[in-house]
Amino acid sequence: MYKSILLALDLNEQSSWDKSLPAAHDICRGSGGTLYLITVLPDYGMTIVGQYFPEGAEGDAVSAAEAELKKITAEHIGAGIAHEHIVAQGAVHEQILEAAERVDADLIVMAARRPGFADFLLGDNAYKVVRRYPHSVMIVRA
Repeated sequence: MYKSILLALDLNEQSSWDKSLPAAHDICRGSGGTLYLITVLPDYGMTIVGQYFPEGAEGDAVSAAEAELKKITAEHIGAGIAHEHIVAQGAVHEQILEAAERVDADLIVMAARRPGFADFLLGDNAYKVVRRYPHSVMIVRA
């Protein structure tokens, strides 16, 4: 049913993939699709952010994120599941949407924490993705 599944992970929050990774894995295994795992880092290129980091910090962060994604997939994804890693930089919801378009995702899987007061005022990445993506989005409660 789904041939291209995008799973959004926050490498700093295991709850962002504790339940959503097994769900995406099961869907991929059942449909024979490809699982794309994305994590989004801050945009180090922004002047306000970049000035606080030493030269080369951006490349180090991307390399560390790729290594962590590989570690997670080695531990949790079987050999029979086709998968790829995506490390993006920028606004989380925008990068998820751009990656979903790029890989032509039939389904986006992501976790959402229980909403707090701030979420009602500011909005939440999961809500922004659900609202803007024209295909299926599966929200797994963390």
